Amino acid sequence: MKILAIADEESRSLWDYFTKDKVEGVDLILSCGDLDPGYLEFLVTMTNCPLLYVNGNHDRKYLQNPPEGCICIENRVYDYKGLRVLGLGGSMRYRPDAPFMYTESEMTSRISKVNREIILRNGFDILVSHAPAKGYGDMEDLPHQGFECFNQLLNKYHPAYMIHGHVHKTYLPGSFEREIRHPSGTRIINAFQSCMLEIGRDEYPAVGKTGSFLYDFVMTLKQKRGPKY
Repeated sequence: MKILAIADEESRSLWDYFTKDKVEGVDLILSCGDLDPGYLEFLVTMTNCPLLYVNGNHDRKYLQNPPEGCICIENRVYDYKGLRVLGLGGSMRYRPDAPFMYTESEMTSRISKVNREIILRNGFDILVSHAPAKGYGDMEDLPHQGFECFNQLLNKYHPAYMIHGHVHKTYLPGSFEREIRHPSGTRIINAFQSCMLEIGRDEYPAVGKTGSFLYDFVMTLKQKRGPKY
């Protein structure tokens, strides 16, 4: 599966100078936040494939103007052709009145609330977040610190990928890392601007093959009824 991951800054190559060949073969778009809703609408229209997104800490505008034609996956596990994608947007709280900022305990609470969905699906394959995990691609200042509870989540479920944004390449001149390997085995990808991922068919279960009897039964029935995002 070919995935376009985007975050933080609109890519001029994909917007101002867009050509169809740049997104040829893309099956799914994952947005990690802090992007213009018009940009997401443009990409989902031009690629004609699903775009799943979480909120960044600067996405207050999404409350009044959510990107049309795109799918918000905040606090849920979204299944796309067997690929289980968990969405947990937002950053560490550094302002009291911001809608998409969380303390460590608040993010931990969000994970607890979605844990039933994770268990039902026998895990997840990709964590899409805005902030990084603490110690893996984050920074020392409070606004750009990562969440420790993300480390606990990765260590418990061992997803193949975590894709985040929030830490711009320009914030770490000379030391920016696009990919970091987590001790859990998860590949952590910073999607700043954009990057392409090729996810092998062996990296996620086939539809109806997660090992969760109830969930597999439901998904098999849905598959028989025809394709649907």
